Amino acid sequence: MKLGFRDIEPFVKAPNKTARVILIYGPDNGLMKERSRTIGKSVVADLNDPFNVATLSTEILTDDPARLPDEADAISMMGGDRLIRVENASDKLTNFIKDYLENPSETALVILEAGELSPRSSLRKLCESAKNAAALPCYVEDERDLARLIRETLQNERIGIDSDALNWLTANISGDRAKVRSELEKIVTYKGAEKTPINLSDVQACCGQAGAVALDDLIYATAGNNTAAALKTYHQLLEEGVSFIVILRSLQSHFLRLHLTKARIENGDNPDSAMKSLTPPIFFKQQNAFKTQVNRWSLGGLSKVLQKLMDLESQCKQTGAPVETLCAQAVLGISKSR
Repeated sequence: MKLGFRDIEPFVKAPNKTARVILIYGPDNGLMKERSRTIGKSVVADLNDPFNVATLSTEILTDDPARLPDEADAISMMGGDRLIRVENASDKLTNFIKDYLENPSETALVILEAGELSPRSSLRKLCESAKNAAALPCYVEDERDLARLIRETLQNERIGIDSDALNWLTANISGDRAKVRSELEKIVTYKGAEKTPINLSDVQACCGQAGAVALDDLIYATAGNNTAAALKTYHQLLEEGVSFIVILRSLQSHFLRLHLTKARIENGDNPDSAMKSLTPPIFFKQQNAFKTQVNRWSLGGLSKVLQKLMDLESQCKQTGAPVETLCAQAVLGISKSR
C-alpha cells in the first residue's frame, strides 16, 4: 500500500496489521530511524530483545535467502510477536520480499530500512502495490512541519517558545530528524528547571554553533546576487555535513516565498501586506533583505529559478549524478540571475 502524506503519522502511531512488510525510506535518515523505532515498538517492548528481534541486512539476505522466512517463522522462547529489521535495504531484495509476501508470517513484522529510493525502484514499487506491504517515505521536513515538531517536543517538556525564537530555529536547525532532536535536547537542558518560555537569546546561545554556517546565509546570498558569498557558504555547509537535499529544499522554499510575494504585489497587494501573508512569517531581522530581493527579482525570473531547482532535484536523483557539482553550478547560475 502507498501512504499519502496525511496517512503517514497515523500509520506510524498505529500500523495497519495487514502490512506484514513495511518499507521505510528517504533522504532523512534520522526520521527514517525514528519511525522505524516507533513502529518496531508496536511489536516488541525492547528493540534489543535477543529473543524477539532479529537484525539483518541486504548482504546477509543475498548470501542466505532462506534467512528471512526462517527468522520470521521462528518461535520465541519467551513468547510474543517477532520483529525483523533489515538495514540498508535495496532493490537487490525485491525478489526475496516478493516471494516472502506470498506467504508472510502472521506473528512477525518485517521492517525494511532504506535511504532514498526513486519512483523507479523495484522494491518501492513492490511495497506500494502489495496489499500486505506498505511504503513509508521520509523526506526532509519543510519549515511548517519543523515548527510543528518543535512545538510538540517542547510542549511535552512543558516549555513554551516565542515566535521569534521559533522562526530562528526553523531557519537554523533544518536537517534530518536526528539533528533536530539533538538541538532541541540542548535547549531543554539549557533551560533546566526554569520553565519560562524560550526566547531568541536562549536558542542562539544553545544552537549558535549549529547556525554558525546557517542555511540562511546561503539562501540570502544566492537570492541577493552575492555569488562569492553564496559559493563560500555552500562549500562550508557541505563541510558541516549538511545534505544537498536540505540545501536544495531550502532554496526551493525561499524562492517559492519570493514568488508568492511578488505575485501578490503584482495583483495589487502592497509589499508589507504580501510579506505578512506568508506562513511561517519572515524572521524580523531578515525582513529588509527579503523585501529588497522581492523588488530585485522579476516574476518571470523567479519562475525560471523554481523550474531550474525542480530540474536539479530530478537530476540529483539519478544514479551516479555528481550532486555536489550540480548544486554548486545551480548556486552559481542563480546568484548571477535576477
